Amino acid sequence: MLPFTKMNGAGNDFVLVDNRDGNLSLCRETIARLCDRHRGIGADGLLVVEPAAGAADFRMRYYNSDGGEAEMCGNGARCFARFANRLDGPRQNVSFETQAGVISANFIGEQVCLAMSDPKDLSMNIELGLKPKTLVVHFVNTGVPHAVTVVDDIEESAVGTLGAAIRFHRHFAPKGTNANFIKPLDARTIAIRTYERGVEAETLACGTGVVASAIVFHELTDAASPVGVRVRGGDLLEVGFEKSGDVYRKVTLTGPADFVFDGEIEI
Repeated sequence: MLPFTKMNGAGNDFVLVDNRDGNLSLCRETIARLCDRHRGIGADGLLVVEPAAGAADFRMRYYNSDGGEAEMCGNGARCFARFANRLDGPRQNVSFETQAGVISANFIGEQVCLAMSDPKDLSMNIELGLKPKTLVVHFVNTGVPHAVTVVDDIEESAVGTLGAAIRFHRHFAPKGTNANFIKPLDARTIAIRTYERGVEAETLACGTGVVASAIVFHELTDAASPVGVRVRGGDLLEVGFEKSGDVYRKVTLTGPADFVFDGEIEI
């Protein structure tokens, strides 16, 4: 039997397991089954706590619901931080290795503030040929790749179909991209909907997408830090940053990370 904890970060839900002893080995098919909402626990992804290779406290492994490993997940990282802190805490902060670099987290009650890796590969005003018209998107890698497009009506946006078209567009081949749709709400706040690569559907929130969208919003409007981002699940996340020239530094993502339940499942 596999002990697990179910958590959610702003509506993005995860299965978390402890593999600090190194005895757990999960194949892609098993991970997908655990995340299946009909035959498993149900989640947008699975997070595994492992020993760090370097000076960090832990190593975070993140797998999308299709069983494929991904570099980073912002909402998952907040959940990971609280879960790891429960395993080995309590403490005021925790650090962990990811494929996108070392992430540190501070705890503010039940909120978690992540110090994110520096964004890279920012590219504005990319024209994508999509039938029946050309779509302008903006791109930035915030640990994983994200395309961002501004829409007039976020409620009526075809996130499923258009998000998939952007995600699999040849411009982002071979790995593809996540697709975010944003609408400004005021001078420092946006609403967002996200089509997630690996989940291959819209999710209620995506932390790295929130960060990417806040950075694009700043590029387009010069909005001051921090930027508030209202996710589909209803929560308001906050993205802080500093910019020097064309470089973003000290990027933070603050939001909830909630325990849902603990359980065991046969694998």
